[in-house]
Amino acid sequence: MVCSVVCDSIPASTAPHPRSPDYVTANRRAGLAPSGCIKTFALCKYLAAFSNTAMEPSENTTSNHAPNSTGAEGSWEISDKTRLCRFLCYGSEGEIYTAREQGRVATETAGALLSLLQEGRGAEAVEEAKRFAQGGRAVRPGPALFTLALCSQHSELKTRQAAFKALREVCRDPAHLFSFVQYKKELKEGMKCGIWGRALRKAVSDWYNEQDPLSLAAAVTRCKQREGWSHQDLLRLSHTKPATEAVALISKYVTKGWKEVQAAYADKEKSEEVVKVLSYLEVVEKVKHSCDEVEVSGLIEEHKLEREQLLTDHLRSKQVWSTLLKEISLHSILKILGKMTSNKLLEPRSAETQTICERLQNESSLKKANIHPFSILLASENYKRGQGFQGKTKWEADGSILKAMDWAFYTSFQNVEPVGKRFVVAVDVGTSLTSIVPGTAISTAVAAAAITMIFARTESNTQVLAFSEGAVVPCSLSADMSLAEVTAELVKFPSGSTDCTLPVTWATENGKSVDMFIILTNNPLWTFTASPLDSLKKHRHASGTDSKLVMCGLTSIGHAIADTEDRGLLSICGFDLGAFSVIRNLALDLI
Repeated sequence: MVCSVVCDSIPASTAPHPRSPDYVTANRRAGLAPSGCIKTFALCKYLAAFSNTAMEPSENTTSNHAPNSTGAEGSWEISDKTRLCRFLCYGSEGEIYTAREQGRVATETAGALLSLLQEGRGAEAVEEAKRFAQGGRAVRPGPALFTLALCSQHSELKTRQAAFKALREVCRDPAHLFSFVQYKKELKEGMKCGIWGRALRKAVSDWYNEQDPLSLAAAVTRCKQREGWSHQDLLRLSHTKPATEAVALISKYVTKGWKEVQAAYADKEKSEEVVKVLSYLEVVEKVKHSCDEVEVSGLIEEHKLEREQLLTDHLRSKQVWSTLLKEISLHSILKILGKMTSNKLLEPRSAETQTICERLQNESSLKKANIHPFSILLASENYKRGQGFQGKTKWEADGSILKAMDWAFYTSFQNVEPVGKRFVVAVDVGTSLTSIVPGTAISTAVAAAAITMIFARTESNTQVLAFSEGAVVPCSLSADMSLAEVTAELVKFPSGSTDCTLPVTWATENGKSVDMFIILTNNPLWTFTASPLDSLKKHRHASGTDSKLVMCGLTSIGHAIADTEDRGLLSICGFDLGAFSVIRNLALDLI
């Protein structure tokens, strides 16, 4: 039986006013749009009604929750701040993380943020946005950028100032800056006022002026436009007054073009910094007009140019790619392996193939790139598949590259930073594990084995379980076991009916104290012998531990554990690299 969410019923006589925070919370609990008042009133009028008193930004603490006593009433209640942190982490305030790209963020999904702003806690919301953007806690950058955009046009001066001050820290590259400006534009749709007030003009100007000039020159030539905005648009609309001669040079290059720059600086006395920027831009322009692949390759190697700064014709040259592969990030290489093989840029025993294998088998390179083992596994299985998910691109996987990726998978376990909690990772073997995780080329059996290995190898206090037919079997996984061996260990148990509360019950009955239960199953849509929340509460009471539970439906497109407002329970639909961030944040009490 499918687990259903029981909505709170609110008698009409006691229903809160549609503009009150209680109404927002009631709608959210009932599964409706979190900000029903937004649909009735224009956003500008709603923001204008906000309180004029803001709280001081919260201190940078490890946890986003106040200390609680295990089992105490209300200690696991989901606060607006918790909902905001979930929104900043994965773009939803709810207890469900979906491992697929979400649509654009809108006010309808940010009810907690609106509530905090109404309570005068805008500066606190900005601080959280900064922490998630800077600390690598966010799965996607959009929610933090949206939060900043909304806070930057709040009626309270302190909130607006905090948002604009945080712009440089949250928008780390031009793509983020373009998204921030676009969100502001979307929030102003239907209003008579524009977005380019004095505060935004200053914030955008400061973003350009505070950059290192050479890094800025690389950024504006690498990422020229996004979401309908360009650097020329932003510099013009912000009325940017360059703070240094080097920034003035870059501004002229963006707005007037290279010929104007050449004419202006031909006979002008130049500082050392200006000379460096001028030389760099000259190289970029030279590459744009060169058809000589030898010359282009030399300029790439000498000046560390990137793929985005080259022409499409350049990317058809093996010699150009041979040079690019020495410097291009490993993350980018993993994404385009199939395409390069399909285009015959990578052939068996070629110099280009050898370069990729050497980089993938370089321990220091893997550490510097900080690549997660699950990311390598996803890329490896996709490359092995020999066909893209979209289009007709096909290729024959190179054996030496697959071998190098296999070595990189096991070596990259060193890149996973341990949480330091007590984990139980339980794999449901009661259903077939031969399905494919949506959006990947990985079977659920391999995915479950890889997830299990990652926790078992990086967290010193991890118990691995297999459960089926009312039985729970502890698994012993040695550090030298391969992915294939772990997969075989998990699937050797007979399939049958299942109950995803069994691991929690097993831990309680055996006197185990567990901080985090991770349940891996195909799709948790069946009747539990007991409520997952009740089982978890019993374990909390018996062990004296603030235990949490994550239900991972590896093939699920949407499920909820139970009708609960308990912040210790989360559901994951599908599985991707972002799921590890969600689990880590929950374990550390950050969401």
